[in-house]
Amino acid sequence: MSPKRDTYNQLAFALEILRLLSQKPLTRSELCDLLSTFLERHDKNSGDINQKVVRTISKLRDCGFDIQCSPHHPYKLIESNFPVLLSTEQREALAMAANFLGDMGFSTQAAQILRIGNLNFNEQASVVNVNFSPPVDYSETQTEIVVRELQERLNKKCCFSIRYRSSNGNEKIWDIHRSELRLHNGVLYLFTFIPTWFCKHEKPPSFEQNIALRVDRILKVFPSSPTPWTVFNFPTQKIYYRMSGELRNYQPRRGNEEVFYRDSQGKFVDILAEEDCPFWFRQRILQYGSNVQVLEPEWLAKEIQEEHQKAFQQYSLKD
Repeated sequence: MSPKRDTYNQLAFALEILRLLSQKPLTRSELCDLLSTFLERHDKNSGDINQKVVRTISKLRDCGFDIQCSPHHPYKLIESNFPVLLSTEQREALAMAANFLGDMGFSTQAAQILRIGNLNFNEQASVVNVNFSPPVDYSETQTEIVVRELQERLNKKCCFSIRYRSSNGNEKIWDIHRSELRLHNGVLYLFTFIPTWFCKHEKPPSFEQNIALRVDRILKVFPSSPTPWTVFNFPTQKIYYRMSGELRNYQPRRGNEEVFYRDSQGKFVDILAEEDCPFWFRQRILQYGSNVQVLEPEWLAKEIQEEHQKAFQQYSLKD
């Protein structure tokens, strides 16, 4: 076998190790089994596979690949040092993504992108200014632990509990069912369905039972229970509202919206939306002011009207 051919085989073997570890951590026996299959598939001898793996991983570490391994623990690729060749446009795109993530409170992830692209600080500057105001840096140690634990619980699709501190400082244990992480207006939430939550207007399951809990206020995430989620889709509510004035030519841009009726004279447009979060919907509708009117359901239209009346009364107190 020529030296050139042998070098190629060693490189292919090392690349296969990196490919496997990039997918998930593997014990030595798992890694050896997969690599034995790889060698046999290429008509190569898989004898002494343990030593081959140890030697190759040692060389990869010398090349700058951070591969973690300790007794009774799996091999884990912490950080890859594989060279990435990027065009100018690709470097600019990565720099913009890093800028966005950093301003949204994900500084660790932003730094990872900068390292992947081997970008310096000057290249990180973006032509787009981002106007996010996250309450915390989600890469801070405690918050990052909470996010990682939430991700682990969500993957299991089983019920679990959290200890949560509200805006007024009160602490409470919440029993969490169907849930997911959502980034809304620059704030990271645990969006969850609470089947025991009181429904004031609709029969359960109702979108009134969908609650948004700020991740930065979660104090503790408890282990998953063996009880699976009772629902796998968040309850939704069909809402009709009319846009007029400056919004009379509104074109739906959200996946849950559609035009129900458009006035032939262009004075207004009626929108049908299927919403799953009453709190966020109220926030959005109230910011439109007099340019929008909720039509159905009637109870929601009344609540929005009462909010406008309260605001009017607050301004009237100044007169």
